Amino acid sequence: MTDQKAVVAGPDLDGLGDALEAEGVEVSWVEGIANRPALEDAGISEADVFVLTDVEQATSIPVVVDLVGRIRIVVYSRDSLPEFAKGQADLLVDPALLDARTVAEELAADN
Repeated sequence: MTDQKAVVAGPDLDGLGDALEAEGVEVSWVEGIANRPALEDAGISEADVFVLTDVEQATSIPVVVDLVGRIRIVVYSRDSLPEFAKGQADLLVDPALLDARTVAEELAADN
């Protein structure tokens, strides 16, 4: 078991949030657009991992970094992340190449 906390933003069509929960990670979801208030409501300040599944909300990455400082940022999407956010993401994963269970196992093991 792990004591990690993750915040997931965007539709989780591939089930990474559920896979993280199955690994013992406490998961909360951002409701709607991942702006500062929504991230704060989801508990980003206590999170160890921020998972973004919708690259159209890539502006949330610098907001998370500004709010939290050091946090593991994972982008789990089939789409490309805009250049401005790539330098702040720790892990970019295409669900077509690596399933949610495998990613969740690796993230939970990194604790």
